[in-house]
Amino acid sequence: MSSLALAVRDSSTMLRRNLLHARRYPSLTLNLLLTPVMLLLLFVYIFGDVMSAGIGGTDRADYIAYIVPGILLMTIGSTTIGTAVSVSTDMTEGIIARFRTMAIHRGSVLVGHVVGSVIQCVMSLVLVGAVGVAIGFRSTDATVLEWLAAFGLLVFFAMALTWVAVGMGLVSPNAEAAGNNAMPMILLPLLSSAFIPVDTMPGWFRPIAEYQPFTPAIETLRGLLLGSEIGNNGWIAIAWCLGLTVLGYFWSKAKFNNDPK
Repeated sequence: MSSLALAVRDSSTMLRRNLLHARRYPSLTLNLLLTPVMLLLLFVYIFGDVMSAGIGGTDRADYIAYIVPGILLMTIGSTTIGTAVSVSTDMTEGIIARFRTMAIHRGSVLVGHVVGSVIQCVMSLVLVGAVGVAIGFRSTDATVLEWLAAFGLLVFFAMALTWVAVGMGLVSPNAEAAGNNAMPMILLPLLSSAFIPVDTMPGWFRPIAEYQPFTPAIETLRGLLLGSEIGNNGWIAIAWCLGLTVLGYFWSKAKFNNDPK
């Protein structure tokens, strides 16, 4: 069997293992999903009328259209926290040491985590997106090509954050620390344009909101689904995704290969 075929076979096995773990212990994923869903419902039904005026809208429906793309990106951040916890658990419970004694492709363990996490992200996005549609989100002007581009952006963003989360899990001494280390994944969207436009923020705070990965991705997603101006945000979002993917991959690979456990 060629090395490529061996890598694909072993990665598929590890993917199946991670998906089985997620199915047997769904509480972690559900708990992480509660944050974006609750924020969506809170801002729409409690603050929706007031917040719509802040974005130049006229009613709650305008704010639903504005906030859903941001909540979708926040959902990815929330879901990848579970990846960091899962990787840290594997590293601390000794299963990785056992895998290293077996004749399996070394990188398949990480690939299984990454692909499994991206699949869970997509499932989470479908669930949160369904909640958004149920409360009134509509994207009537987007073409099929724009929908495909939006889906591709979400998957690319999920893969980028997943590789970073894997690295966080590998450097964490336990699962609790991994969850704490990965908290920026869910905190950064709160400091972005997910809930209010960047130009309404205080001047000293705007650079924090503008020059981070979530804001350009959110604005690109809004442009694709709602027809707003994308500008340079598309290229910036792609650059962030590519940079985070490369950084997370080499960081995770180096830490996994050097870990003495």
